[in-house]
Amino acid sequence: MTQIESPKVVKKKLFSPIWLLPIVALALGAWLGIKSIKESGIEIQIHFPSATGIDVGKTLVKYQGLTVGKVKDIGIDEDLKGVNVKVMMDYRAKPFLNKETLFWLVTPKASITGVEGLDALFSGNYIAIQPGKGNTTAFFEAERQPPPMQVGSEGVMIELTSDKLGSLDVGSPIFFRQIPVGSVVSYRLDGNQRVIISAFIQEQYARLVKKNSHFWNVSGVKIDASLTGVKVSSESLASILAGGVSFSSDDNADIAKNGDVFSLYDSETTALGGIEINLTMADANGVDKGTRIVYRGINIGSILSKQLTANGVMAVAKFEPQYASLLTNDGVFWLEGADISLSGIKNPERLLTGSVINFLPGINTKTAMPSSFALQSKAPDLLQSKKRLLTLTSAENMGISAGAEVRFKQIPIGSVLAVKLTKDLSAVEYQLELQPEFASLIRSDSYFVPESALTVNASLDGVSVKARDFTTLTQGAVSLVQGHSDTPLAANNALTLFSSVEAATAFYASQQQVHLTLISQDGADVSQGSPIYYKKMQIGTVDSVNWQSKTEDFAIKLAIDKQFQPLLKKPHVFWRNSAVDISASLAGIDVAVAPLQGALKGSISLGLLDSKDKVSNAAHLKLYESKQLALTQAQAIRLTLPVSSKLTAKAAIRYQGHQVGEVSQVKLNDDLNTLTATAYLYGEYAEHFSRSDCEYHLVDAQISLAGIKAPETLLTGPYIGVLPGTSSQKTTHFVVSLAASSYANVAEDALKFTLEDTNLGSMKVGTPIFFRGIKVGQIDGYRLSTQGNSVLMQAHIEPQYSHLVNQSSQFWDASGIKVDVGLFSGAQIEAGSLETLLAGGINVATKDTTQEGNRLATGTVFRLQHKAENEWQEWAPAQ
Repeated sequence: MTQIESPKVVKKKLFSPIWLLPIVALALGAWLGIKSIKESGIEIQIHFPSATGIDVGKTLVKYQGLTVGKVKDIGIDEDLKGVNVKVMMDYRAKPFLNKETLFWLVTPKASITGVEGLDALFSGNYIAIQPGKGNTTAFFEAERQPPPMQVGSEGVMIELTSDKLGSLDVGSPIFFRQIPVGSVVSYRLDGNQRVIISAFIQEQYARLVKKNSHFWNVSGVKIDASLTGVKVSSESLASILAGGVSFSSDDNADIAKNGDVFSLYDSETTALGGIEINLTMADANGVDKGTRIVYRGINIGSILSKQLTANGVMAVAKFEPQYASLLTNDGVFWLEGADISLSGIKNPERLLTGSVINFLPGINTKTAMPSSFALQSKAPDLLQSKKRLLTLTSAENMGISAGAEVRFKQIPIGSVLAVKLTKDLSAVEYQLELQPEFASLIRSDSYFVPESALTVNASLDGVSVKARDFTTLTQGAVSLVQGHSDTPLAANNALTLFSSVEAATAFYASQQQVHLTLISQDGADVSQGSPIYYKKMQIGTVDSVNWQSKTEDFAIKLAIDKQFQPLLKKPHVFWRNSAVDISASLAGIDVAVAPLQGALKGSISLGLLDSKDKVSNAAHLKLYESKQLALTQAQAIRLTLPVSSKLTAKAAIRYQGHQVGEVSQVKLNDDLNTLTATAYLYGEYAEHFSRSDCEYHLVDAQISLAGIKAPETLLTGPYIGVLPGTSSQKTTHFVVSLAASSYANVAEDALKFTLEDTNLGSMKVGTPIFFRGIKVGQIDGYRLSTQGNSVLMQAHIEPQYSHLVNQSSQFWDASGIKVDVGLFSGAQIEAGSLETLLAGGINVATKDTTQEGNRLATGTVFRLQHKAENEWQEWAPAQ
């Protein structure tokens, strides 16, 4: 039978996906429309004087090489004074279209300075834009010339002021030491009076322009021709063709900033300064621009210009900067040319070069400079006055001969008349003659030094070589060092000729130095000239080292510089420095190296102590062996030891483990049986350990079955132990024993007594004493009795156990193993602890409780029993 399927009811959809297609198309169309409107561009209008070089649809608007617009249309303005150029600008240029934005036409332009707008030569003319500030606008007036370069981070913009532009133009280079570092970017008139030149310095050279830089024009070729000669100068070929500016700067001045203004001078001579003065004269005969001003044959200046005045002629002269100090208010100028007479021609070269202006410095420097100087027609009478005679002395001849020049700052001021020995033949005497105008240079503290024809200075910083003229080589020369005093040299007083400025400085410094003498046991490896240091800075030198036969020591004289004198007013000490000081210990190795000069010549150091430390006068006068000995104000002692002692230098002197001194030197005596050690006690302990009854003994490692005594000496070596004395008598010489006395290291409140036996047996120093198996004391020493029939052993009980022993105590030998064998009783074996088996030992037992009546007195003697009674083991009184 056929089954009919029931119909399926489907609900109709309210929205069909097909409708999404027109919605998407509508949204896309709206977006494209909005984008087209937004990017359609901005139309602006620029007014140009003419349309030359501008084409519709071709001429572009560019900013920094990027196209931002294109010319759309060109029309004539209403008043026929130019054209209106309509430009369609890129929509992204809208933020730059402000009132102060500038537009100008860029065309190729060739000049001597180069080619401008070179890119326009290939791509065609274009309109350049320079964004500005202000309100948004669509109307602009084109610039007729490109605007000046804007101040930015690429370099520095400065302004130069001048009376005239000269050969400078936009693009003219700016030089520093003939290297182009910038260029002229624009120029303008300032109120029809001055020319303002804007210049740009490249970023990498901007630091060369300083606040006090001097600029001068180097355009073209400068030719100065006169009777004095022809002078031709130019900066470079570029400056000849295009003009240029050069400048110089002071390295220590501040760097210039954008907008700084400088003067532009006509020449380098004018720019670099010096002192300008006015010279007045009746007429200008023989005086021209460039006439030299001469002092003793050296050109020190020249005439810059001359002009008529109501009373004659005034010339402007300029002194070179290095000679400006010669100019004083009473200086004299006179005109001098060639002198023709029957005896011949004087200064014949001036027949060709023209006259010169001679100058004679004055001596008055305390009054103001006059406004002008009179130019005299002949030499002043001052040159005919009497010259200053002067006497110099030196220990030996410095290579100076008669006729040698006397100089001041390399300017001749006189000559040497004679060189001879003094009357007592102890020194060399020089007779000098100074020109009268230089007499005022001589002061009471003036001195002279010889000049070397060739001077070579070599140091870690480098090598410098200085050479003088041939005259200095053949005759020598003497230089005056003026000094600082205002007091003139008295008549008939002689001055000193030092070997060098350094020698003179050292001599005068020594006059102000503080002198003192140190006492040393030896020469301390120093000599005359050895440096003295304070915190590694030199503060003086060693004057001399002398042996004193009476005291058999050395006197070392020191000279401390004046500025360090306050150090000597504080508690201080001196010590000698070693070239290399190595201190090795378990904590590490400490290496100290002296300064190079001190390592070569030996040196001494000064150190300050705490103000609370007391310093004896002897400490001030003593030279210590080392820094540690000095700072502790150590006192020297002498120790005598057996020749078998293994003591070495640097060994410590100790009391109860604390170092109180050290050994500095150990040497074998002439008898070959003893050693003598030079040692030092630290100052704070010297009082206790320099008494005549002090005990010094050698401490060395002792290895036995009981252990190792003084194990630290296995690493450090033997040292000296010391016990303080009580005597009021002092001494500096002690005999060192090989071992300490019996009770040397025993506490004062320990219980001390003596054990007696017929033989020493296995007993030795250090054998322990046990009470119920606990160590309470030990054997400290032993000796034969006076009769020689027994052995007396010094022993002690530690203070904390002293109440356990009294007159009822019994002591017996607990060393080794005791075996008792009987025929009927069998064998009995007694043994103590492992320590007593190996190293021996003594047991003690006490019968009665310790009371006042049975306490032990120091020095009590007990018999050492060989074995214990049975009852002794049972004693157990309450203590």
